[in-house]
Amino acid sequence: MRLSQYFLPVSREVPKEAQIVSHRLMLRAGMIQQSSAGIYSWLPLGLKVLRKIEQIVREEQNRTGALEILMPTIQPADLWQESGRYEDYGAEMLRIQDRHERAMLYGPTNEEQVTDIFRAHVKTYRALPLNLYQIQWKFRDEVRPRFGIMRGREFLMKDAYSFALNADEARIAYNKMFVSYLLTFKRLGLTAIPMEADTGPIGGDMSHEFVILAETGESAVYCHKDWLNDSLDAGAVDYDADLQPIVDRFTTLYAVTDDKHDPKTCGVAEADLAVTRGIEVGHIFYFGDKYSAPMGAEVMDDSGKSSAVYMGSYGIGISRLVGGIIEASHDDKGIIWPKSVAPFDVGVVNLKADDDVCTTASEALYARLIEAGFDVLLDDRNESAGGKLNTMDLIGIPYQIIIGPRGMASGQVEFKIRESDKRQDMGIDEAFQAMMETR
Repeated sequence: MRLSQYFLPVSREVPKEAQIVSHRLMLRAGMIQQSSAGIYSWLPLGLKVLRKIEQIVREEQNRTGALEILMPTIQPADLWQESGRYEDYGAEMLRIQDRHERAMLYGPTNEEQVTDIFRAHVKTYRALPLNLYQIQWKFRDEVRPRFGIMRGREFLMKDAYSFALNADEARIAYNKMFVSYLLTFKRLGLTAIPMEADTGPIGGDMSHEFVILAETGESAVYCHKDWLNDSLDAGAVDYDADLQPIVDRFTTLYAVTDDKHDPKTCGVAEADLAVTRGIEVGHIFYFGDKYSAPMGAEVMDDSGKSSAVYMGSYGIGISRLVGGIIEASHDDKGIIWPKSVAPFDVGVVNLKADDDVCTTASEALYARLIEAGFDVLLDDRNESAGGKLNTMDLIGIPYQIIIGPRGMASGQVEFKIRESDKRQDMGIDEAFQAMMETR
């Protein structure tokens, strides 16, 4: 992609309304634009990152055997009345009426909707276990939306729902999602610690949040200091095997959010207890028959007896992850994207667009990298060299190949790694080979 033909409304100004790093950098990098309080339009650069995160989440869900569906954003209120949650959920639910005066709502979550799908089509235990997931927009009418997409009202979420015949099979489904989340966040370049958590309005009696540590986190975190040095690498996983040992490994050390922390019972010596802040990026719940029983989602077992299925739900805030990654990976120049979600693989910077030698070299390298399968951003604008370099650092492309008159006089370009700020002069062929070695 040529930057001269791309829509990238970057800004040097620090937005006054942005309180945290991710909000400031997303606005400055031209990734989003606010439409109204807590609601944003996603511009080309932001949408590319969002879609890459979405695809990684999808791939890891599919690996577990979960099946993707798509449910509506607008739900009938009577489903929520069946479960008993319609009045309990609170003002965060946007309640509306259609033209026929039927009570509707903009879904903040989908337990009722998916239970309705299940009960309409599944009648026998032979169809179990089953896990259905979607990637869909949600709406929660936060009283004080803030921190940009981190606590917005409209957000993109992966929500999965498992159905099992009994509590033991439900625990197997829960463990699959627990391990899948470890692998997902690892691929996203994040260290997300699983922590015991309250179930909140979802309900149930077992729940874990996955929290990344960040100074701007909304929750206080209490954890054993050994967590700070753990890579959280679950290794190779066979989803048909017993996953309980992996879950046990990642739940043995103490790690809780502030609403679960009790100094009297935490059992960690003060010298070994780390107190920091964190950002929730995923949440999983087991809630048994909380929804299936009142809504009549039953199956017949091998003895001919019908009983309510056991359920769990599993959420990942995909749009929230964009901000979470920035909070975890940035410097004073801008964003530092992990390779897996970077909007482009490499930026080619032509420092002097009106120089024939620089332009010829830049165009040739640009074409060569594209042919090799890289997603390339070529800065071919007639702008200052400093402005071009600042833009590349701001938007956080992992690798930059900088081509200017001084270097080209000796056939050299500068190869820069954004994360470490390591720079090296080399020939164009060497720079191309250096990119090939990043795969």
